[in-house]
Amino acid sequence: MRIIVYTGKGGVGKTSIAAATALKSARRGLKTLIVSTDAAHSLGDSLDIDLTAEPVKIEENLWAQEIDTIHEIEKGWAKVQEYFTLLFTSKAVKDITTEELTVFPGMDELLSLIRILGHYKEGFYDLIVIDCAPTGETLALLSYPDLFRWWMEKLFPIKRKAIKITRPVVEPLLGIPLPSDAVMNEIENIFNQLDQMKKIFSDRKITSIRIVVNPEKMVIKEAKRSFTYLNIYNFNVDAIVVNRVIPQDITDSYFAMWKEIQKSYIDEAKQCFAPVPMMYAPLFEKEIVGLEMLGRLSDKLFSELNPEEILYNIKNQTFEKRGKQYLLRINMPFCEKNELSLAQKSDELVIKAGKIKRNIVLPKTLQYLSISSAKFENDALNIWFGGENNE
Repeated sequence: MRIIVYTGKGGVGKTSIAAATALKSARRGLKTLIVSTDAAHSLGDSLDIDLTAEPVKIEENLWAQEIDTIHEIEKGWAKVQEYFTLLFTSKAVKDITTEELTVFPGMDELLSLIRILGHYKEGFYDLIVIDCAPTGETLALLSYPDLFRWWMEKLFPIKRKAIKITRPVVEPLLGIPLPSDAVMNEIENIFNQLDQMKKIFSDRKITSIRIVVNPEKMVIKEAKRSFTYLNIYNFNVDAIVVNRVIPQDITDSYFAMWKEIQKSYIDEAKQCFAPVPMMYAPLFEKEIVGLEMLGRLSDKLFSELNPEEILYNIKNQTFEKRGKQYLLRINMPFCEKNELSLAQKSDELVIKAGKIKRNIVLPKTLQYLSISSAKFENDALNIWFGGENNE
């Protein structure tokens, strides 16, 4: 099975590109599912079909689904929701429904991952196309397994023991229920599923990420930042899709300046993202809604390529031994040296790039070594390890 994730700045046309990819794949004979993880769903609007929280068959080999958080909680997180409902009703919360209260920030991303994992394990589809929310939410979706892993490994065992010990005292004293073993087991099960999803997203033979841009200044700048962050997490960006390019055969003088502007930004994107492949989709004479227009878009987008192919695959992170030292190299294009900070905490490497922080669990070989030096050059962070780590 292949998984293709589409991301990019809001309004660049991710949903249309994702839907066109799925349609082309399905018409090539692959069983294809397109999934929207954006809380503000527009996939159904793009297909011009009413979608539900479960996959809906659109045509031969094509299914579509808009993931609904409350539906997923009721379906697969019943004990946790039951606990939080009990917790809130114990304090007589009446001005908002308990269903809404049990949907916390980040829940959309977490439940979307678990549902996608379910589809992957079933093995029914040949390709899953993920239509993500704008860039920030996509990064949250992709980084959630790492963040949850840290919490589960560092804090969860302590909290679980503490709850067991303090339950007889705390519950009567505070008048609120503490989570039961069944609730804690369900949380642990969720962690295990996220851990599996992390491995799937990191497997370059399975998952590709494609960044959708318009040939505009702000969009290209955000795409550069996204590209840097995705490289830090070692995900495989296998294509940049330039959408809404004004066709060359448009000769109206009104568009002459716009064509020049677009050309300059397309040239910039080529230089910036090379050797990652670039794909182009034209600006059509009317909006991309319905299967007919999506079919036209897919034919333009994939005139020379197959949508399910891995279009590019070069590792962003490499690890090698050089003499008595080890070198960890992380590609970080478009990053400024003054935006970077680096720290080592026991068996973890903590990297900050702008607003993004990543905890990388070091290989066993490096866990007892400390950083001897680090240098940012040629768009890469080179970290040298040597000597014992006494932390």
